[in-house]
Amino acid sequence: MRTVLNILNFFLGGFVTTFGWLVATLLSIVFIITLPLTRSCWEITKLSLLPFGNEAVHVDELNPGKKNVLLNSGGTVLNIVWFIFCGWWLCVTHILVGIAQCITLIGIPTGIAHFKIAAIALWPVGRRVVSVEVAKAAREANARSRYN
Repeated sequence: MRTVLNILNFFLGGFVTTFGWLVATLLSIVFIITLPLTRSCWEITKLSLLPFGNEAVHVDELNPGKKNVLLNSGGTVLNIVWFIFCGWWLCVTHILVGIAQCITLIGIPTGIAHFKIAAIALWPVGRRVVSVEVAKAAREANARSRYN
């Protein structure tokens, strides 16, 4: 089912958002100040291409023992730079594609996926794209460690 939904997403407009993320990735490579954003851009490019079966998870959820205040504050600065240069237009693109997909009955699941990615597009630094199963296991492990 995931494969069918990913193919449907691509043909109903997902190629537009994936192309936008590829452009943002290339821009982050070209400009020196945005070079640290390249990994996040590439991760979200994968999510934009294949939104079903994958999920964006913050690195703190994947490795809760490796939290670093310096990296978190640096990530916040990078997210602000990202928002100014690319985040807002990628967010708007995902929202517009999501609305266009939700107009058709068959495109509603893919439209909802684009609305989720739109929120991630604003602040992508520190996110990793993992399978849904890995994300669920990481969240369960974090919950167990917090409450035990």
